[in-house]
Amino acid sequence: MNGAAKSSQTTVTNGGSRMAKVAFLGLGVMGYPMAGHLKAKGGHDVTVYNRTAAKAEKWAKEHGGRAATTPAEAAKDQDFVFACVGNDDDLRAVTLGENGAFSTMKKGAIFIDNTTASAEVARELDAAAKERGLGFIDAPVSGGQAGAENGVLTVMCGGDEATFAKAQPVIDAYARMVGLMGPAGAGQLTKMINQICIAGLVQGLAEGISFGKKAGLDIEKVIDVISKGAAGSWQMENRHKTMNAGKYDFGFAVDWMRKDLGICLAEADRNGAKLPVTALIDQFYKDVQDMGGKRWDTSSLLARLER
Repeated sequence: MNGAAKSSQTTVTNGGSRMAKVAFLGLGVMGYPMAGHLKAKGGHDVTVYNRTAAKAEKWAKEHGGRAATTPAEAAKDQDFVFACVGNDDDLRAVTLGENGAFSTMKKGAIFIDNTTASAEVARELDAAAKERGLGFIDAPVSGGQAGAENGVLTVMCGGDEATFAKAQPVIDAYARMVGLMGPAGAGQLTKMINQICIAGLVQGLAEGISFGKKAGLDIEKVIDVISKGAAGSWQMENRHKTMNAGKYDFGFAVDWMRKDLGICLAEADRNGAKLPVTALIDQFYKDVQDMGGKRWDTSSLLARLER
């Protein structure tokens, strides 16, 4: 994880690692525990902001950090500012909008964006950051709510190497794997590939379980065997039991997946990539939404087959 990397931003030594002044913007199901790891595991001085102020106050009481009333207040004088918000427009609002973080960040500070957003907005914010003497890393994550809570997320980064070298030791607090994929936007493009691959895997698993049930097979026995071979996947290992039981309240919601797949399909329109399976599964998820499954987890593709 390049834990020996040095950062001019850091301020106080803490058990061999470096303590930094950090802000975290957005305390949803991912951001809340990620900010917690920056405080508890990273040992950093953390200030948080959330659109619903009560959640920021709750976090501050729970973790011993501070709550700010605006992104600008949270970001002032910080070494690193993290964000994990909903979409491109939310991201622009907390950075460039009224009382946005970029208005108060000190020169040399680094903004790390954990939002799953477009590569376009990543490049836009990278350029805006450079104009202000700031660093920028787009750093979407994979691993879901459980990965965030356990501090074992995979983080896909875009940005320049020098900025990444300063940011990585801080990101490590909530990550199992951190990689620089290329210049600004490359992290978001890598996350798109992640979601494209997951969509196909979940649909295949849903069809396999549905087929097995129709054939009268014991699904547990089937999965126990095929999961040890070429068909095995994280989705199979972690979701087949709940899928077989018809339970879909275990992680990443269908609404969020549709947002992500929309980003993938829009980028494919720009770069000429062909995503026929992704486009089809996006429509399958629309069917799940229409069934009332907007907040079901992504494995609920099986519910569509069984309706």
